[in-house]
This record gives sequence, structure tokens and C-alpha cells, in this order.
Amino acid sequence: MTTRLRTWLDLAEMLALDDLVVVTDHLIRIPRPHFEGRESPYSKTQNLAQMVASHPGKKGVPLARKALSLSRVGADSAPETKLRLAIVRAGLPTPELNQPIIDSSGVTAHESDLSFRAYRVAVEYEGSGHSDPDQVERDIARAERVEAAGWVEVRVSRRHMFNGAGPAVAKIRTALMVRGWTPA
Repeated sequence: MTTRLRTWLDLAEMLALDDLVVVTDHLIRIPRPHFEGRESPYSKTQNLAQMVASHPGKKGVPLARKALSLSRVGADSAPETKLRLAIVRAGLPTPELNQPIIDSSGVTAHESDLSFRAYRVAVEYEGSGHSDPDQVERDIARAERVEAAGWVEVRVSRRHMFNGAGPAVAKIRTALMVRGWTPA
């Protein structure tokens, strides 16, 4: 038996950086009790940093440190983390993760997977669960609420994630530029 934290550090010897960031984000994410039945994250960033500090000579420590520096609280899935990393590497603004979009009456229209508040661009990763007919209906209603709040929604799926998520990044870049972002 081993702890989640020790397993994470052991994985640093085997995984690629992005995959280790996915695991890191999963460990530190704040769960949604109404979906998961738990209220606390599996770990905090400080606990992972302490695990790294307590094993200075371990082979995976440099990669674990790098993964920690790239991790963020808020991603709900591996594709969200990988998309965030691709966005940042492409030089786009750093997105917020699962933050509320508030409409003009002060009501939360939605919490998008990734968002660019300054440009009112919301990004949704549509995994396989989004093909269920009831989910399709909910997704359409969500897109309508987001649009009514003055935001544009960019929908990304698995087909946009090949080639380092290049097609997804291109869609997001276009939406940001339409909304006033200028590349540096």
C-alpha cells in the first residue's frame, strides 16, 4: 500500500510532464460534493511540495517540481488540463478554470471549463458524455444562457485535441481575437 501523494511522486519517474500535471490537478481539485460525495481535495499543493522536499534524491523530483509549478486548482478532467497547458504554451492568455459566468441580473449562467473573463470567451470541452440526448439538450440550453450573458462559447471535443491540441488552440485564438485580444 502507498498513499496518493507517494504514488504521485513515484509516477513522476514514469509519466510525461503533461500527464503528471493531469494527475497533480486531479489531486488538488476541489470536488463538487453534489457530484462526488466528497468535500475535500485529495491533497493540497503544499502537501505535494512537502512530499517532493522530503525525497530530494529521488529520480522524479525535478519533473514533480515542474508539474507542481504548472498545476492549477479547478480542472475537472484530464482534457481540461491538457487544453489549458496547450493554451498557455501557445501564448494565449491564461484561462480561469470553472469560474462562474454571471448574467446581467446577477445570476450564474454557467461555470465554463475554461474562460477568459476580459474577453468574455468561455471554452467547453465536450467529452463522450455530451452525446447523450438529454445532455445535448442541457448543453444547448447552457450555450444559450452563456450567449445571453454576453459571452461567446467555444466548444472543443476530442477531434480538436490532436497535434498538441492545435485545432482547439486555433479555435480559441480566433474567438479571443474577435473579442479584442491582440497577440503579443
